[in-house]
Amino acid sequence: MFSKVLVANRGEIACRVIRTLHRMGITAVAIYSEADAGAKHVALADEALCVGPAAANKSYLNIEAVIEAASSTGAEAIHPGYGFLSENVEFARACTAAGITFIGPAEAALEIMGDKIRSKNHVAQAGVPLVEGISEPGLSDEQLISAGEKMTFPVLIKPSAGGGGKGMHVVERPEDLGETLATARRVAKASFGDDTLFIEQLIRSPRHIEVQVLADAQGNVIHLGERECSLQRRHQKVIEEAPSALLDEATRARIGQAACDTARSVDYLGAGTVEFLVSDEEPEKFYFMEMNTRLQVEHPVTEEVTGIDLVEQQIRIAAGQPLSLRQEDITLTGHSVEARIYAEDAEARFMPSAGTIIGLQEPTGEGIRVDSGMLPGLVIGTDYDPMLAKVIATGADRDQALSRLHQALGGTIIHGLTTNTAYLQQLVADEDVRRGQMDTTMIERKLPDLQFPTPQQHHAVAAGLLAAQLKGLHPETAGNQEEGPTGWQPDGWRHSGAQNPVFAVSWQPPGTTAEPQEFDVIVDGSSRLIPVGEGRYLLRSSATATEVHLTAGEGSRQTGTEIWISSGDFTGALSVLDQEAATHRQLAEIEAELTEALPEVTAPMPGTVVAVGVESGHEVNAGDVLVVIEAMKMEHRLAAPTAGTARINVALGDQVSLGQVLAAVEAEQAENTESKD
Repeated sequence: MFSKVLVANRGEIACRVIRTLHRMGITAVAIYSEADAGAKHVALADEALCVGPAAANKSYLNIEAVIEAASSTGAEAIHPGYGFLSENVEFARACTAAGITFIGPAEAALEIMGDKIRSKNHVAQAGVPLVEGISEPGLSDEQLISAGEKMTFPVLIKPSAGGGGKGMHVVERPEDLGETLATARRVAKASFGDDTLFIEQLIRSPRHIEVQVLADAQGNVIHLGERECSLQRRHQKVIEEAPSALLDEATRARIGQAACDTARSVDYLGAGTVEFLVSDEEPEKFYFMEMNTRLQVEHPVTEEVTGIDLVEQQIRIAAGQPLSLRQEDITLTGHSVEARIYAEDAEARFMPSAGTIIGLQEPTGEGIRVDSGMLPGLVIGTDYDPMLAKVIATGADRDQALSRLHQALGGTIIHGLTTNTAYLQQLVADEDVRRGQMDTTMIERKLPDLQFPTPQQHHAVAAGLLAAQLKGLHPETAGNQEEGPTGWQPDGWRHSGAQNPVFAVSWQPPGTTAEPQEFDVIVDGSSRLIPVGEGRYLLRSSATATEVHLTAGEGSRQTGTEIWISSGDFTGALSVLDQEAATHRQLAEIEAELTEALPEVTAPMPGTVVAVGVESGHEVNAGDVLVVIEAMKMEHRLAAPTAGTARINVALGDQVSLGQVLAAVEAEQAENTESKD
């Protein structure tokens, strides 16, 4: 067995691997970029080395730097986690050349299954059913367009070297294929270093079922049952569960055998996942999609229902040990469901969110597991994938697991940036999801009808009370304070006796230009905040008592004190201004109204300019794409708000900050059509 292993990853998966290494008595070495110096996985590891700047291609994807880190620390093996270098055959070769064990499959399996085109051709020879498509390597856009004309639309463009649902694009009409192929190639090149694409027919109502396999160097291959991963958005899994509610025992055995046969065909080694499309109407039929030659994000649900630590199995297999498990030893007990916590704003079209975690409470309880990379004070930027953590709930049956997950998501509090927890709660409570009636397109169909919680008066009262406390005003003494001459109060001057302070509280829906929701809060002692734990308070009024979670962030004279609040279904940041600050803001708004400005296009988050749609000075129509920026492995197309002359302020490759003006549109002057007498 190894004595020291380097973990070539970051975030929650690095933390999860380190925990198993420690349990096995193995020294854990972490790597980190300059942006991750304060990350949780760095603190958990026994040793940690910086491998480069924030950009992934200069740190976590820098093969030479990662190998050097392992060699310099004496690590005998490298666990790649998922993403980054986990399926990179050149990295596996570099490990072998350096005398370091790669905890993953052999190079041949990586080459065959890491390329979606080659893998489909490989399994087709073994008689595995495939979805119709175009999967010849090296085809140009023109050749793909020509071949696509013979297909039935809609179709799905996939990057051959991709994984995790990234870089996929649905094309509804043949005339949109050319433009989408260009976008898909750009995303594939930036994300995977390979812009090879293939096209397959899109099945409208498929179920996504994947099978976990384990294979050792002695030729033993077993499967650990299946996972249902049909709840997806933009082909990215959101909620996963094990086992699937769709399959019967006979189909489970057949699809498991197919997965094992697929692994044997490439002499697979370690933990892997074979993914299938299964017809919702004919669940006995399944079609091979791909094999992921690594640990999956959703592996915890399999661990929970089998009781098997998959990371430990990976390590033991890589060390040359045979599997101690036989297929007949594998039993599935209970049900487990996982939800992915992302730094994104579901209400604003899932725009990635950035910020600093200023308040954090992760759920606990019977059947609850949290795999997390979060820490209070951790800065969440846009250099990496926006996934922050996974909440896993396990129960005796599916209904109990879903109920526990819903409760656990309600107990997940993250202040300082917007997350998708409220959206996840809605999905878990959805009637179709509870009945197990779902497919990979369900989320997209339901999105328009989702209703997101907004703050109520009691949220504003709680925020105002905390702001008052921060200013030294307490409800029980408000209106009775004497600081200096009578009439002077900490919140401003009064020409007569002491008065109750008044706060203006507002909430702006993040990522939108909607009018803010406004409240007035008078601190008069009728409501009080009673501390009951770190960040937790009991908001007590004459009629009710409500528990709230409050965290104060930074503010300014015009933005006010920022108070993050979680209570019930609502989590968000409220701006709290005393009367002096409210006056300054009103004056600033009046000044802005008097200043004529061009319609501007600003960056919704920090990122990189990957495309510029038009040259400065060209005429555009409303809706024309001006600039495309990439952040958190996603492209965001920013369009002209009106017709006119475009003024572009950035160039290809520029790094932009949140709120930076990227472009403006000078509206055309209307001609004077009045008649002259």
